[in-house]
Amino acid sequence: MSKFKQSFKKSLFNRYFAICSVVTLATIMIMGGLVIGFSASYFSENTQEKLHKNAEQAVEITVMGMEDYGFQKIPVSTVQNGYRIISLTTESEIFLVSLEGKTLLCSEGENCNHRTFVIPEDVMKEALSGEYDGSGTLDGIYETSHYTVGIPIRNGEEVVAVLFASTEATDVWFFIMDLMDIIFFCALIATAVSSIAIYFVTNSMTKPLREMAAAAKSFSTGDFSVRVPAEGEDEIAQLARSFNHMADSMADLESVRRSFIANVSHELKTPMMTIGGFIDGILDGTVPEEKRKQYLEIVSEEIKRLSRLVKSMLSIARIEAGDMKMNPTDFDVNELVCRTVFAFEQKIEEKKLEIMGLESDEVLVKADNDLVHQVVYNLIDNAVKFVNEGGIISFGFEQKDGKVFVSVKNTGEGIAQQELPRLFDRFYKTDKSRSLDKTGVGLGLYIVQTIVNQHKGDLIVKSVEGEYTEFTFSLPASDAKTLKERAKRRSSEESEK
Repeated sequence: MSKFKQSFKKSLFNRYFAICSVVTLATIMIMGGLVIGFSASYFSENTQEKLHKNAEQAVEITVMGMEDYGFQKIPVSTVQNGYRIISLTTESEIFLVSLEGKTLLCSEGENCNHRTFVIPEDVMKEALSGEYDGSGTLDGIYETSHYTVGIPIRNGEEVVAVLFASTEATDVWFFIMDLMDIIFFCALIATAVSSIAIYFVTNSMTKPLREMAAAAKSFSTGDFSVRVPAEGEDEIAQLARSFNHMADSMADLESVRRSFIANVSHELKTPMMTIGGFIDGILDGTVPEEKRKQYLEIVSEEIKRLSRLVKSMLSIARIEAGDMKMNPTDFDVNELVCRTVFAFEQKIEEKKLEIMGLESDEVLVKADNDLVHQVVYNLIDNAVKFVNEGGIISFGFEQKDGKVFVSVKNTGEGIAQQELPRLFDRFYKTDKSRSLDKTGVGLGLYIVQTIVNQHKGDLIVKSVEGEYTEFTFSLPASDAKTLKERAKRRSSEESEK
């Protein structure tokens, strides 16, 4: 039983259904109470209004009868018959009392119980002063509550008697009881209908949430294929769409994670196997002594490759975790490119390459010098690797809309169009690069893109197979004040010379 209660409390459907049902039932009860109250009030006022009219009719009959005798005598048979007719047709009692409160004449005849009682003094006083209108037992005359109206009989300005008309007040309670039965029956029907409607509406509203909960449970086991139906434009549909979008992102992230692990494992496994095999061969004497130096050089290259892989992975981890904080400074990116090109002088001479576009004037940017150097180094390294023998590597610098655009272009075989979208993925290497670049691990361009994005810049690649490949990245240009001060300093230095 305790488990059921706990489950009931935890279920959003049950809670929402219970709340709606309670609110609906409470509303019906309040509305029923208001209807009963207003109906009872209307019934009471209506009864009293009719009683007042009956009393006025009885007063007219009394006055007409007494006028015939100069108000000195009451024509009993005539007046009493009039009282009896009014009493029968309206289910009320009509009786005439003296100024002392004693009953003189009654619609019930000689056997009425009014004659054994005297009208209370306070009631008489109120009636004599104008009119009495109240409810009660008239100090014991009636056993149950009655509505009573008292109107004075006048001879000119002189009051000669008081006429009372009474009817049972219990009729209103019978009316209320009947009305309560009707309202109770209607409330049962309304509660049943509303409960059914609330059940289906609540079930419809909470169904996507239950599906999301089931999908989230699947996600915890590594299954990201489950999706939640999203129909309509309400908040739950929007939540479902956001949930599905999150599921897509998680699936992509999981795919990248698995690919990353697989690629890292592969990239680590290959050089480790090479290193282990050559060293074992040297140790057990399988490798001749005259070839040991050659194999040790290969081992050294593989170790350097592992070092580059670890360094690249650490750089990515630091950048993505936000641990690599940028230190923006104003510097000449053209000078940085020139210094980096000189670092590849030996390879450039080996391939007999022509370098173009470095004659540009000073190009100032506001960025992190070390990070931008890594970008430039990776792009030039790629250009040197994949340029054709005796080819051209050209550089371009352009300032526009507060940004500086730097391009690195090399002639050669180029890159296939279908491979361009995946060029910046981690560990991705094109088929051509796999044959030409034996030392790379496919992280260079990913690092380049990450650094450029951190500078709020863009990285664009263009390529035509058999002709060229061009990478262009943008950086924030130095502000106008810095440019002005730099130009003023250069002008001063030139004038001193």
